Amino acid sequence: MKNIIEKPSLVIDPHRNWFSLELSDLIHYRELLFFLTWRDIKVRYKQTILGVVWALLQPLLTMVIFSVIFGNLAKLPSEGIPYPIFTYTALLPWQLFAFALTNSSNSLVGNQALVSKVYFPRLVIPFASVLPALLDFAVSFLVLLGLLAYYQIPITSRILSLPFFLLLAVISALAVGLWLSALNVEYRDVRYVVPFLTQVWMYATPVAYSSSLIPEKWRLLYALNPLTGVVEGFRWALLGQSSNISGLVWVSIAIIILLMISGLIYFKHMEDTFADVI
Repeated sequence: MKNIIEKPSLVIDPHRNWFSLELSDLIHYRELLFFLTWRDIKVRYKQTILGVVWALLQPLLTMVIFSVIFGNLAKLPSEGIPYPIFTYTALLPWQLFAFALTNSSNSLVGNQALVSKVYFPRLVIPFASVLPALLDFAVSFLVLLGLLAYYQIPITSRILSLPFFLLLAVISALAVGLWLSALNVEYRDVRYVVPFLTQVWMYATPVAYSSSLIPEKWRLLYALNPLTGVVEGFRWALLGQSSNISGLVWVSIAIIILLMISGLIYFKHMEDTFADVI
């Protein structure tokens, strides 16, 4: 009698628990995460004339426009700091956030062929779409170091806190991106909302101005914008502003954590429908 060898099988069941996030899958699929990240980086700069120089031009040109309009014409205060570097320091975390948010919100729809044909943790896709923004940030940060030297602004020990604020910016983009990417699968007009959302969000964030202009009675409400604490944290770490930003930062941290947890829960809850709806 021949021995019958049973082949092992993998059964994929839908998640029955709203709070079953299974974040350990990101570690198991880390090679796929790296591959998708590297693919997005290559696609971004493939067949471009200037390549990575675009990562320099965007914040630099925005800084020039803001300096002319808000610095010279509107005469917005910059707390004793030269306005160009005052706004450029804020533009770096903001553009990191905006780029990562745009990528992550469109990530599932942009990978619909992959989502509908093979199983893997769908969380890998928005995570991988956020990471390429760090390359643009790194290139632009080199220019910032040159501006600090030009304006003779010393680098202090506060710069050691910069990775923390950088992490907050990335988590903020990912948290909102999880919500929007899941919604975008079912409602495709989300992709038209994102550009408008980021544009409005920028003016609600202290990029071209200081949060000190906001009246004290509105500062708590203003701090509900998670990017408020991130941007002011960048200025504090790099420019040594003496204004008290701890309240803004702590409120931003709380909002970011809330957005991230709720975004993960909603994304995992909707994950089982992605292949059918997309």
